[in-house]
Amino acid sequence: MKLLKTLSICLVIGLFSQTMAQTPIVGVGKKVDPYKYQVVKNGQFRRASVSSAHPLASMVGAAIMEQGGNAFDAAIATQLALAVVYPTAGNIGGGGFMLARQNNGEMIGLDYREAAPSKASRDMYLDKNGNAITSLSQFGQLASGIPGTIAGLFATLPYAKLPFKTLIQPAIDLAEKGFVITEKQVNSFNSERDVFIKNNNHPIAFVKENKWKLGDTLIQKELAATLKRIQKDGAKGFYDGETAKLIVAEMQKGNGIISLEDLSNYTAKFRNPLEFDYRGHHIISFAPPSSGGILINQMLKMIEKYPMGSFGFQSLKSVQLMIETERRAYADRAEHMGDPDFWKVPVKTLTSDKYLAERMSDYSPDKAGVSSAIKAGIIHESEETTHISIVDAAGNMVSITTTLNGGYGCKAVVNGAGFLLNNEMDDFSVKPGVPNMYGAIGGEANAIEPGKRMLSSMTPTLVLKNRKPYLIIGTPGGTTIPTSVYQGLVNVIDFNMTASDAINKPKFHHQWQPDMVMVEKDFDANTKKQLIGMGYKINERDGIGRTEAIRLLSDGKRETAADKRGDDSVAGF
Repeated sequence: MKLLKTLSICLVIGLFSQTMAQTPIVGVGKKVDPYKYQVVKNGQFRRASVSSAHPLASMVGAAIMEQGGNAFDAAIATQLALAVVYPTAGNIGGGGFMLARQNNGEMIGLDYREAAPSKASRDMYLDKNGNAITSLSQFGQLASGIPGTIAGLFATLPYAKLPFKTLIQPAIDLAEKGFVITEKQVNSFNSERDVFIKNNNHPIAFVKENKWKLGDTLIQKELAATLKRIQKDGAKGFYDGETAKLIVAEMQKGNGIISLEDLSNYTAKFRNPLEFDYRGHHIISFAPPSSGGILINQMLKMIEKYPMGSFGFQSLKSVQLMIETERRAYADRAEHMGDPDFWKVPVKTLTSDKYLAERMSDYSPDKAGVSSAIKAGIIHESEETTHISIVDAAGNMVSITTTLNGGYGCKAVVNGAGFLLNNEMDDFSVKPGVPNMYGAIGGEANAIEPGKRMLSSMTPTLVLKNRKPYLIIGTPGGTTIPTSVYQGLVNVIDFNMTASDAINKPKFHHQWQPDMVMVEKDFDANTKKQLIGMGYKINERDGIGRTEAIRLLSDGKRETAADKRGDDSVAGF
């Protein structure tokens, strides 16, 4: 396959294949075979590359650029393909953020985060005694916010070169003609079978009469029909007409509250990216309603005065310092961050040198901090997700994180339309002090209001070095997203790692509450033992996030890496 032959360095894992009488052409010629493909974990490409959560989506994006599209064309086509081949998080029933830098230096921050329906209310998930009913904010139609992805794709289109009908065709073909699912998808579909049946009273594509097995093909006819309506009628093919009516009908089956007016009135919004410098690198990330940009700004600036490089990767000194910056930043997240259209987020103060110095004034390198003693700073002013990193031959950089929130969102598929709805309403503060599904605690800043966008952890990030494009990075993972991006940046900038090592080395995470450090199973055993000795509570868990990164090397090559923790894969030329 030409796209894969252009790899100068690669790690290929897994081959998913099925013998078919005839291989269909999927929108981009013969470059993408949905019945026989490989996971490619890293490679160096001369001109353009994509890293995403599924090999078919990455290959579609790369092929679109090879036939004349730019990074924005690839961004649209890859997101649409992920909505088909990666239903656990790829979506048209969710939303996200796009952060981009055009080759002329113009920055673009596009917010197509889901929004609360007009009938949403502050206490909508509380019982008569005022207790939170978190099952309602996490499962079923009432958990869904107004989807934003399609609006985001059409807001991206003016920066692209190819017609939308070309960019959506690969996704239509993948849905209509099917693709062979991976072993991880086999296991995922089978494990979620009972949950799918419970939350859907109609047949859905992800439930098979017998168990799924490797080599099976997933065909999604209803989703293909929905995509065709979007291809024909543009954004109105989703937010008006038949698809909108199907969404509202689905709402009415499960006490959901999204209306035709909610859908028709939804718009994507442009946000000014958050920018700052760290050790000679210019970091660009997303501003509220994402908390991610503020958090990595705070955490990086809090460690900047320390010699991280000499501390060493995953040494006690470096890890303990980073844990304590994470603790303080997440305390601020709970108190001060929300949708800036509804809440005055004190971005300038939260990221100021003076404020951050005050936040670290009680830091001790000799003992564990205690979250109950560390509150948000005083301001004197009124996990399932997916990421895509893209760079094209002209140097346009795109970093996109989108989500349904939990894996497969609220588990409900829109009858007749074939796509999963999000459960993003759980990202609001359902009740002050009550944690969401990721354990995050919020307050007034993130309370539910009609039209408001729920606080997000998504952290699409770009880095310039010597004023030139250097790094594109991002990850899924709920509240672990900012700390994963933080560690990836430190790994590249302070510890001089390759893109692949930077994203695949063991991760750790602290988010203020609960007061514990989550570590991956392959985290350094000696450092873990020393942390416990200092008084830290350690919780060992499976993989944290699935980071996608592209590093632009001085020789012009694009060092492209996909996370080892999933089916994530790279493609390019």
